[in-house]
Amino acid sequence: MRLLVLGDSLTFHGPEGPLPADHPRLWPNVCAAALGGHAELAAGFGWTARDAWWSLTGDPRVWSLLPRTDVLLLAVGHMDTLPSPLPTFWRQGLRYLRPDGVRRRARAAYLALQPALSRLSRGRPVALPPHLTVRYLDDSVRAVHALEPGIRVVGMTPSVHRSPAYGGVHTGRAAAERAVRGWAERVGVPLLDVPALVGEHVRSRLGNPDGMHWGWEAHELVGAAMAELVRTVAVGHPGGAEP
Repeated sequence: MRLLVLGDSLTFHGPEGPLPADHPRLWPNVCAAALGGHAELAAGFGWTARDAWWSLTGDPRVWSLLPRTDVLLLAVGHMDTLPSPLPTFWRQGLRYLRPDGVRRRARAAYLALQPALSRLSRGRPVALPPHLTVRYLDDSVRAVHALEPGIRVVGMTPSVHRSPAYGGVHTGRAAAERAVRGWAERVGVPLLDVPALVGEHVRSRLGNPDGMHWGWEAHELVGAAMAELVRTVAVGHPGGAEP
């Protein structure tokens, strides 16, 4: 079974920080191992469904993987739901500020303001509105099936967080989950219910101290559950029985 995972930092961030994509305890690799296969990961910090679309349309390495992919895992949508009290392009543009001292001061100011602004704005706007999350997910599925009709697609419902960096605010998650579930039902994309698996783990502070990323217990739970879901959708796939 050959998996292509488009994801955010929840795919490669462990209990103490980010890790190489091939770390065996990360959930994509737990999933692939349970299926007797291999996972390829294209991911980044803060990736939303829009970033997954950009990866599909702009990364030649991803293009090269599609012909060898049995199942595409759209492991995005989690960061879409986070409060974004300042425009996304401001946050992403901080890295381009010069000189270095100006960049560091601007980033420190942004990080200091973000929790208070998230609470003040009650978590709105979010990083990517639900209708755009659905649009980019749908565009991704359509594009993949136009190129490789046999690839099966699996998605996820948005995760939960208790992150001090966002003031513990996550009011945008419920609307995003409703939108993603509605889209998935319309197009026939199975979804892994992530909060059901990691909710208690995150709320009990058993994961990363940042209150957002997961510990190994959650990675194991998500990897095993995703493997079971993939088994149900990969039946009959012409390449599904190959490692």
